[in-house]
Amino acid sequence: MELQTKNTSDAAPGQITVADEVFAQPFNEPLVHQVVVAYLAGARAGTRAQKSRAQVSGGGSKPWRQKGTGRARAGSTRGPIWRGGGVTFAARPQDHSQKVNRKMYRAAMRAIFSELLRQDRLQVVDKLTFPEIKTKQVIALLKTLDLADQRRVLLVSEEVELNLYLSARNLAQVALSDVSSLDPVNLVGADTVLITVGAMQRVGEWLG
Repeated sequence: MELQTKNTSDAAPGQITVADEVFAQPFNEPLVHQVVVAYLAGARAGTRAQKSRAQVSGGGSKPWRQKGTGRARAGSTRGPIWRGGGVTFAARPQDHSQKVNRKMYRAAMRAIFSELLRQDRLQVVDKLTFPEIKTKQVIALLKTLDLADQRRVLLVSEEVELNLYLSARNLAQVALSDVSSLDPVNLVGADTVLITVGAMQRVGEWLG
């Protein structure tokens, strides 16, 4: 498949050849949904925790004698019915991660990239490098490519350079990623994915 590339300079647009087995796959919505849900589940902290009566400190001595007080029997002050006692069925930290094997993950990523191309939400540029740290340069680039009004633009390069990172980090609608850090949630959530030629080739090697 031949794709047209856009130049960040005034040079004429070029072309890049990409593999159909990576960028021309049918969209498998159930698979993509499963992978996205698994990715979000893996990001959950799962740190909720409470103490049961066995974990609460204190309560080792019997609060009053067994008989003769007229009160109900009690052996500890740390039971669930006591103030300051443990919790019944106390919550423990949980691992919310879901298993997705490598074959499924790559198939979902191929489906996402293919669908982005079909919807004209994937644009290929020659490079994403800036000689100096200036947010105005990123804004000018987005205006040149008619992306200034996009709600979410994902910039993908082989490696995120320092000047690009520092220039774009103050823009709420711009997200940055290199190929090794790409994830399905960022790709699906972006209105437009702006990817360099080098990164496109790396994606082809990774998912091919």
